Amino acid sequence: MPTELPPQSRSPEDGGEPTPDIVMHSDPRFIELKRRLLRFVFPMSIAFLVWYLTYVVMSAYARDVMATEVFGRINLALVFGLLQFFSTFGIAILYSRYAARRLDPLASELCEELTGGGEAGSKDSGNGTEARA
Repeated sequence: MPTELPPQSRSPEDGGEPTPDIVMHSDPRFIELKRRLLRFVFPMSIAFLVWYLTYVVMSAYARDVMATEVFGRINLALVFGLLQFFSTFGIAILYSRYAARRLDPLASELCEELTGGGEAGSKDSGNGTEARA
């Protein structure tokens, strides 16, 4: 039973021509796209994890501080807990704006080139109901 790879899966090491998606990995624009993504995702992930772990550690080991009433019966632990939700949504909004400005234009350009300008380059209504080949 032969285990030959289909032509689109062959790499130059297998004796086939490199496919466009393999070639795209070494494209400077693709490398720049990955760099831009990591420039946002890595620091934001570290910041959020530090913020989250601070909340968890303080809840476990600084109960007196977290029990401090800020106003009425609202204590610092409840405020920190709600701020976790706000920071999560804030990061999502920031990422959406960052991606629209710094990632999507370059990704669209690369996708259009990779797919031959068909689906990615078409100006449609964006509702996802268009027929795809």
